[in-house]
Amino acid sequence: MTDRRSGVVHLGVGAFARAHLAWYTQHATGDRWGITAFTGRSPDMADALTAQGCRYTLVTRAADGDTAQVIDAVVAAHPGSDVDAFARALASPHTTIVTLTVTEQGYRSGSDVPARLVAGLDARRRAGAGRIALVSLDNLTHNGEVLRRAVLDATTDDDLRAWIEATVVFPSSMVDRITPATTADDVAGLGELPGALPQDRVPVVTEPFAEWVLQDVFDGIDRPAWETAGVRLVDDVTPYEQRKLWLLNGSHSLLAYLGLLLGHETVAQAMADDVCRSAVEQLWDEAAVELPLPATEIAEARAALVDRFANPRIRHTLAQIASSGSQKLPVRVVDVLRHRLGRDPAAGVGPGAATLIAAWWLHQTEQPGLVNDPGAPGAGSDVHDVLGVIAPDLDTTPVVAAVTAAADRIRAARARSSEGVPA
Repeated sequence: MTDRRSGVVHLGVGAFARAHLAWYTQHATGDRWGITAFTGRSPDMADALTAQGCRYTLVTRAADGDTAQVIDAVVAAHPGSDVDAFARALASPHTTIVTLTVTEQGYRSGSDVPARLVAGLDARRRAGAGRIALVSLDNLTHNGEVLRRAVLDATTDDDLRAWIEATVVFPSSMVDRITPATTADDVAGLGELPGALPQDRVPVVTEPFAEWVLQDVFDGIDRPAWETAGVRLVDDVTPYEQRKLWLLNGSHSLLAYLGLLLGHETVAQAMADDVCRSAVEQLWDEAAVELPLPATEIAEARAALVDRFANPRIRHTLAQIASSGSQKLPVRVVDVLRHRLGRDPAAGVGPGAATLIAAWWLHQTEQPGLVNDPGAPGAGSDVHDVLGVIAPDLDTTPVVAAVTAAADRIRAARARSSEGVPA
């Protein structure tokens, strides 16, 4: 049994939500809030959590060893197919927060997520349960507005639409915590780890770092005191979204494509390569100029990323990061480049941006078997094809020349690497 109050409903419970949302909720002071969790579709996680009282082990994997903590912030777990339970949860006056981790696909046309939310909100309206906040924790720019549009687009009843617009708020948020897949070895090793839940079937492994920046538009809606656990409440999440996209996500993409070309498998291995590390620093230098944040904060973020990427015990594979570059590069590097050229048209393409675009191009043409990206131009592409996918407006002579030169440098570094010659 738990003494937590049931006030947060979460849709899409998986490893990240349990390492991030549940961790922050557990560490918030004041009222002890509980999370009623719903899976995306499969009932497996709900069944596994329910079988062990919704408690599980969070393993924090630092470079110097593991620590374990039992998380009990989840108070109930249901399969996503249980639409009646979901409607009841949203209709409850005790529920004031709904959070989501449903990936980018969950917000697109054809997804059943918005329809499930609309049905739940309709039940809440009919119950007279009052105001509520829907909080996206997915890696989307302006995710609150994206969620609001998805919900309203799925609402066909005019009265319900008016009620949603008057009663529901959609804060944007930026979340960050690397959470690799839990392995059989991780589960087997729990017995030797102090603080772990005995016979845990569904532990979560995560890094020491965690961050959550949340738009403060709750306006009196009751919520956990997440700020007491380290959540930053701000008026505008945009600069922090840009910082994550341009520093963390941009360098992840660069390490993925360049690292794979140079024979590496993980982020830590690629970050230890001087060629990759130098390219990352160049990319960060270019992004730092365009970020609307204090220089000290940017420097601290870069230093934290170096430590995080170098952690050899967090096995973050480059092949996993390398997927869907056609969707990722426009916001991770092209956006920075457009800011740069808009500020100073004579600035040209920086070496960091040129290297990332060139590495993505070579990833397709020289190792097509590793490509997992339906939107990519393919193995026979040239630099114009690549720019045509991610930035048609930048298919200009200076940009083409910069990307082509960067590709030549990568080929040369790859040749030296294959011959065992230091960079």
